[in-house]
Amino acid sequence: MERTIAWSKYDDGMLGACMDFAEDYKAFLSTCKTERECVDFFVEEAEKNGCIELSRAIEEKRQLKPGDQVYSVWMNKSMVLFRIGETPFEEGINILGAHIDSPRLDVKQNPLYEEGGMAYLDTHYYGGIKKYQYVTIPLAIHGVIVKKSGETVVVCVGEDEDDPVFFISDLLIHLAQDQMQKKASVVVEGEALDLIIGSRPLKIEGGDKEAKDEKSVKDAVSKAVMEILQREYGIEEKDFESAELEIVPAGKARDAGFDRSMVLGYGQDDRVCAYPSFRAQLETKDIKRTSCTLLVDKEEIGSVGATGMRSRFFENALAEVMNLCGQYSELALRRTLANSCMLSSDVSSTYDPAYASAFEKKNTAFLGKGMVFNKFTGSRGKSGSNDANAEYIAHLRDIFDKAGISVQTAELGKVDVGGGGTIAYILALYGMNVIDSGVPVLSMHSPWEATSKCDLFEAFRGYKAFLEGADLRNA
Repeated sequence: MERTIAWSKYDDGMLGACMDFAEDYKAFLSTCKTERECVDFFVEEAEKNGCIELSRAIEEKRQLKPGDQVYSVWMNKSMVLFRIGETPFEEGINILGAHIDSPRLDVKQNPLYEEGGMAYLDTHYYGGIKKYQYVTIPLAIHGVIVKKSGETVVVCVGEDEDDPVFFISDLLIHLAQDQMQKKASVVVEGEALDLIIGSRPLKIEGGDKEAKDEKSVKDAVSKAVMEILQREYGIEEKDFESAELEIVPAGKARDAGFDRSMVLGYGQDDRVCAYPSFRAQLETKDIKRTSCTLLVDKEEIGSVGATGMRSRFFENALAEVMNLCGQYSELALRRTLANSCMLSSDVSSTYDPAYASAFEKKNTAFLGKGMVFNKFTGSRGKSGSNDANAEYIAHLRDIFDKAGISVQTAELGKVDVGGGGTIAYILALYGMNVIDSGVPVLSMHSPWEATSKCDLFEAFRGYKAFLEGADLRNA
């Protein structure tokens, strides 16, 4: 069974819409490199489009009606949006769920040290990365530092043309004979991923020569860096204890290829699904069932913690929305969840001819052939996966065929080669129908990932069709 190239069906109008959508996506991808930055962007856009904050609606005791939009943010890292539909909640809602965290390096709580005349920040990698990919590339620092007073200092250094960038060193090839014999997993150790942030010592003015020399030698470079941070941000070294600083590749998302058919950028797993899900949520207005889009944190480390999908944040927000619609009870909430339909909007691996042995071509995704459905993920014997029902897949096939969406099916590599997971299995615990659906990504989890613009656009169109038409009860 062959899939057609999605590009082939585009007339000039569709092609222009696809390219325009990609431009907006690139701007988002270039600006939003952390969960907090994504949430800030989504909140601003949601409010421009008439969404109100759930806590405000509760405080004002609003009675929500069909067409109303509300959103809720949890700990500035996860978000859920609702558009109220016409049918009762108990008949189910339609849910898109994507994650907005991406693999990266995190700065430790006691990170600053000096060695060999250079100042460093100690890091701990987050999510699945090939550690050697992070050496000798320009890196930026994004995040927040919260002082004891409660003041939050926003940090973003390395993105503007006039900003400095940061880097992690590597051993010169002339001395790397032993290093080159190591496995790729340990050719660069996790504890070696420390960020170089300065090399000029603090200049000591005045005082006697002996004291001056002693001060100049001991940690003079790290002290000079702290002087800059004090001047620029008003922070002291102990403020690192209450900081969340993420080290990410510096630079904007770019067009790739002479034909500009692809996007190359950091963090496309899973923001390439989060962005079209969010846009579909805002732009899909003709709905019967309530629509919901989840944008969550911590998927890359198991969806744990208060901002991960395993928390009760979504369930609690849904209960509050149902209450404002006059439809809440514990039983009604359970029925709503069980009768819902969901697309777990997460990326899939793309066939890469350079590493063809890892893929089974009949059951893998290809760039340019549209959005991808993974009936199951997990690893080896489908371990740890959600396995979607045939009835649900048939219902979705009907929806997407009628809407003219280019769709392909895939598995994550050959059997026994590896595997992966998404948030699908967590929502499936409620008894709802869930399937993984997203965009194929080339070089997934690398500092720079590649996607096809037409796959991105087909995902957006597909998510809209799903929100408008999914209702397995009436299929």
